[in-house]
Amino acid sequence: MLIFDNTTSSSSYFLLTAFPGLERVHVWISIPVCCLYTIALLGNSMILFVIVIERSLHKPMYYFLSMLSVTDLCLTITTLPTVLGVLWFHAREISLKACLLQMFFVHAFSWLESSVLATMAFDRCLAICDPLKYATVLTDMMVVVIVLVVCIRQLLFSSSIIVALQTISFYGGQELSHPFCYHPDVIKYTHSNPWISSFCGMFIQLYLNGTDLLFILFSYVLILRTVLSTVTPKKQQKALSTCVCHICAVIVFYVPMISLSFAHRLFRSTPRVLCSTLANVYLFLLPVLNPIIYSLKTKTIRQAVFQLL
Repeated sequence: MLIFDNTTSSSSYFLLTAFPGLERVHVWISIPVCCLYTIALLGNSMILFVIVIERSLHKPMYYFLSMLSVTDLCLTITTLPTVLGVLWFHAREISLKACLLQMFFVHAFSWLESSVLATMAFDRCLAICDPLKYATVLTDMMVVVIVLVVCIRQLLFSSSIIVALQTISFYGGQELSHPFCYHPDVIKYTHSNPWISSFCGMFIQLYLNGTDLLFILFSYVLILRTVLSTVTPKKQQKALSTCVCHICAVIVFYVPMISLSFAHRLFRSTPRVLCSTLANVYLFLLPVLNPIIYSLKTKTIRQAVFQLL
């Protein structure tokens, strides 16, 4: 917070927006939104709890899945106060410091989620392409090292955003396009050239998310090559079935994120309703669908959840 004290503005707040033009029915809209938040919180907490207490799930694949659930929980909790504040109490005003702090956590956990998906792709690639070395390579110590490297990587790049914010001055009192603070949306209201700050942020996002996505695609190229070289159709189906959940999670994460980022940066005349819709899809879809997908498609987790219930 001391770092944010150096940031100045002509007015020290922004105005959040949930659904433009639908302010009169915010209370009714809050019902499905609360249901989605409840599913995201309970679903990810359930998966995390099951992996912790069930010793048969203490394997690298489920360690990475638990890390994905923790990231989804943190991302959900980061946006929960402002979204429900706007829908329930019409509390649209957010201070500049609180906005920058929320923006920092939203992007930090979003980038962390991308890296976790990349590590899960590595896990599937090693399990399918070289199963004999899987247990010797992905030991518990190696999993800890991978998690530390991923977290340190995100911390370094997220800290660079904090340093950059020290010298930026904002036009306060402006109306944002989302019920949470998102960098391409906030950066439009700077006294300096917003294009420079926007494309610097886009470069960091392309570097982090782009390298993760390329690594994921490369992993699946190796997986497909190995699977297609397998003669038995049953073995091909079994190998690919272990990747279905991860492929769904990758699609659900990257498609809304890329669409929202480009809608803000490249299409200046994008309707606010479209930006708001993309933001809410990006905000709710992944934390809600991840526990559902993994609970339905992963037999071991499904059985463990049923036993717990």
